[in-house]
Amino acid sequence: MTKSMTGFGSSRYLDTKIEIYCEIKTVNHRFLEISTKPNDLHSELDVYVRDITSKKLRRGSVDIRFKLKFPTENKFTVNDSSLNNLIRTIKNIKQIKLENLSFTDVKDIPGIINVEQVTSIKLNLVKRVFQESLKMLLDDRASEGAKIEKLFLQKINKIEKNAIKLSTSNKKLTKKRYENLNNKISNLSLTLDQSRIEQEIALLVLKHDVAEEIERIIFHAKSLKQELGSTTASGKKN
Repeated sequence: MTKSMTGFGSSRYLDTKIEIYCEIKTVNHRFLEISTKPNDLHSELDVYVRDITSKKLRRGSVDIRFKLKFPTENKFTVNDSSLNNLIRTIKNIKQIKLENLSFTDVKDIPGIINVEQVTSIKLNLVKRVFQESLKMLLDDRASEGAKIEKLFLQKINKIEKNAIKLSTSNKKLTKKRYENLNNKISNLSLTLDQSRIEQEIALLVLKHDVAEEIERIIFHAKSLKQELGSTTASGKKN
């Protein structure tokens, strides 16, 4: 089955806190070249996307783009060493009573409390959206390929029919041309070797014979049909 080298597929998942969008585009390329965006895509997801894509596609430049929005939360950690050092320091200061200190007094002191934003990524959801986009892409390429194949077959069939007509006409024209040349020479008042005359006429007629070219056209037409029916991605052939 013929498949187009160009195609497009996209899918989206939305809820109150999560937004996942995947878009895949392909264009012609001699080899398989996969590009993912953003560049800092989760490593597990990047490996998964490239692995699945390489199993489904053999050739082409593949551009895969994600738009991801997940809920974030703050993660707090206490540096025990720094906190203990602060406590020891305060104990040595008579003007400050340790029991009077509150969280507000120490929260902004550098190195005591670390705040880190953590994003909860739902990889299974992202993978599902990617698979939906990839399926849409493959369907799009197959649909476009079917149209291309139909158009090619129409053109090839027309070429084959015309080539057969030309082949029939060529045989008639070759015979007619031979007869005409032979008659012209026969009408001349010349004493010539008949076998030599026939040989020269045959050579002249052969120069105008296009049977070989017609056979080549038919051969290439059949080869094109075989390629259109092939299940493998052949790419450019010499």
